[in-house]
Amino acid sequence: MLEAQKDRLKGVRIGVVLTGSHCTIPEVLPQIRRMKELGADIYPIFSYTVDQFDNRFYLVDDLKEMIREITDNPIINTIVGAEPIGPQQLLDIVVVMPATGNTIAKLANGIVDTPALMAVKAHLRNQRPVVIGISTNDALSINARNIGLLLNMKNIYFVPFRQDSPFTKANSVIAAMEHVVDTVVCALQGEQIQPVLLGPA
Repeated sequence: MLEAQKDRLKGVRIGVVLTGSHCTIPEVLPQIRRMKELGADIYPIFSYTVDQFDNRFYLVDDLKEMIREITDNPIINTIVGAEPIGPQQLLDIVVVMPATGNTIAKLANGIVDTPALMAVKAHLRNQRPVVIGISTNDALSINARNIGLLLNMKNIYFVPFRQDSPFTKANSVIAAMEHVVDTVVCALQGEQIQPVLLGPA
């Protein structure tokens, strides 16, 4: 694993896309903060689900306030707001974390109907990297095909992932969020961090 060092992301413009794996958001927030501390300029992008629905893990207004405090940038939460990411070349890299099965399936099949998906599509037109931090209960079942497609797609990189509960949720996979920064650094160099598949935590 790459050694952490101060300012290793200095000046890097990172779009952080949050989608509706609500239980994973608390693991994502420290990684956003860490990238900011390492010098990145963070642009938060919310899917409709994250932007609009309270849940048992957080209240939307509380989450938005935390994100604003960490990033110092306004939240992009509409398709129209995300579209300029492409033509204006606003970002160096986009990180989708957590990336739900729904988002992964749509991305693999070219469906763009949320701010999250528009951000990725717009960014990819510039041939710049997208990092996926997966979190879905169907990764090893109905969504396995879509994950395979994305693993073989140009400019898409994955945060290393593992089964999060093999004996109670055999098809469920979650990214090891502690590897986000190293994955971003590698992706900016055009490399997929290895290993991608991790053993049990």
